[in-house]
Amino acid sequence: MVRSIYSLALSLVIALFSTQSTAEQFKAFDSYEVHYSAFNSTFLTPAVAQTYAIQRSKVRGLVNVAVLDKNSQNAPVTALVSGAFTNLVGQVQSLTFKQVREGDAVYYITEFRFTDDEILKFDLQVQPDPNKPAYNLQFQQHFYVD
Repeated sequence: MVRSIYSLALSLVIALFSTQSTAEQFKAFDSYEVHYSAFNSTFLTPAVAQTYAIQRSKVRGLVNVAVLDKNSQNAPVTALVSGAFTNLVGQVQSLTFKQVREGDAVYYITEFRFTDDEILKFDLQVQPDPNKPAYNLQFQQHFYVD
């Protein structure tokens, strides 16, 4: 189990900082950095996917979000994460994120389906402080079937 946790952490960190689209994707909001990535689920090893009940498929993707507090030496923080994506013909799909904790690390992941050569526009709401409005994070990602 410990090895599985480290495998998922490594997979998510690699995906988060993958050069697949850019070297590092994050956006700063006030005292927070919201790191994010979107990638094909086949990037995860079968063992890691099974451990966390993630369906690996050529047509399934993942979004990974992590929030760091810049005022606390980039310590991970919990947040409410929600959102949706839109394809180029305007179809909207809601996303439901689940929290993954590994030691001090906190990630939020969600799965979704895509078609080959599809550009998806993501619109996420990230709320690390329940007493303040959520931050709006928008990005787009091009997906291909492996």
